[in-house]
Amino acid sequence: MSSEPQSAPDPQPDAGRRPASAPNADPSTQLPIFGGVGDATPPKNGNRGAGHGGVRAERRGSTAALFGSELLTLFRRRRTVALLAALALIPVLIGVAIRLAGDAGSGRGPAFLDQITNNGLFVGVTAIIVAIPLFLPLTIGVVAGDTIAGEASHGTLRYLLIAPAGRLRLLAVKYLSAGVFCLAASLTVVVVGTLVGWALFPIGPVTLLSGSTVSVGEGLLRLLGIAAYVCVSLLGLSAIGLFLSTLTTVPVGAMAATAILAVVAQIIGALPQLDWLHPWLFSEHWLGFADLLRDPVQWASFADNALLQAGYILVFGALACGRFLTKDILS
Repeated sequence: MSSEPQSAPDPQPDAGRRPASAPNADPSTQLPIFGGVGDATPPKNGNRGAGHGGVRAERRGSTAALFGSELLTLFRRRRTVALLAALALIPVLIGVAIRLAGDAGSGRGPAFLDQITNNGLFVGVTAIIVAIPLFLPLTIGVVAGDTIAGEASHGTLRYLLIAPAGRLRLLAVKYLSAGVFCLAASLTVVVVGTLVGWALFPIGPVTLLSGSTVSVGEGLLRLLGIAAYVCVSLLGLSAIGLFLSTLTTVPVGAMAATAILAVVAQIIGALPQLDWLHPWLFSEHWLGFADLLRDPVQWASFADNALLQAGYILVFGALACGRFLTKDILS
């Protein structure tokens, strides 16, 4: 018996990320997506109110599904796991080094280093102080710089827009995912540091900078507050990385530029000749979480930091939207 041969399905780039509604045609035969929002076509329904309500509900559902898919994709990547593992290694090295070599003495090394042998909860605080100038910005630069440029380099950006995700929604989902990584990164350092300190050193009431002591439970809550503070501190840098990611299809360039800007901002912040510029630097309040270790807690630095980061989010978020909405998607 003769049978007609069946043609094999066309290979699809990044099949795990390709939306179900994307066409099955070969990507080379499709036209590029030119500047525009790219939302769904309104339903052909005589009842316009009911149709628009259905579209809004569908968009909310698709946005949540897209956000969940983006988070799964982000945290399943080996690169993300490697970045978090590298951050977790910082408190481990600090704890093991102090355990083997003993106390470094007062005034030597990072802040709170001389307190670790007396109370292991300070391992997490010391690790955050070590990580925030370079290691945390580097990991944030890798994730934020890859948000849009990474999709474009893999040829999956056009399929995400055909879904239809909508350019603004896709950009918002990418930034929210980068923000979740900021929280995961800061929590990794603090939580692993706390566990290492608990395993290697005695744990007891925490002596604050103001001289008073608080219970272990309140000390742990303040450590979580420090992680939240650091997360907020990195949101402005994430917005910068998102904007730089819309300018190129080479993610390494956006990653490197974001990390370099973080280093440059801290260098400028260390120069007294440029003190007039310091209040405008996104890194100005990065170490202000020390006010969470006072009694009572000084919330002014937290508010100033949040306001500064919100300004960077608004400015560079608007720049990213303006660039992405008018960008021709060719890959």
